[in-house]
Amino acid sequence: MELQPPLFGIDKSGAASKQPALTSPDLKNVRPICSLEGRVRLGQRPGLDKWGAGTQIGGVEQPVVAMCLVRSAH
Repeated sequence: MELQPPLFGIDKSGAASKQPALTSPDLKNVRPICSLEGRVRLGQRPGLDKWGAGTQIGGVEQPVVAMCLVRSAH
């Protein structure tokens, strides 16, 4: 049996016994990375930089202008 990395990311929609293929119920700060040889490995997600002037998002200087939700049917 070959162990496959969770290329489709995290999925907390149900029981572990019904976990979709190539997903994991518990991932933290990882993402799939493709190498030049065509192999896929998991790597650490890069750190996040501060955005804006440091004021609270949703305040007068940085109003929330859009929100969206994207789902994949894999």
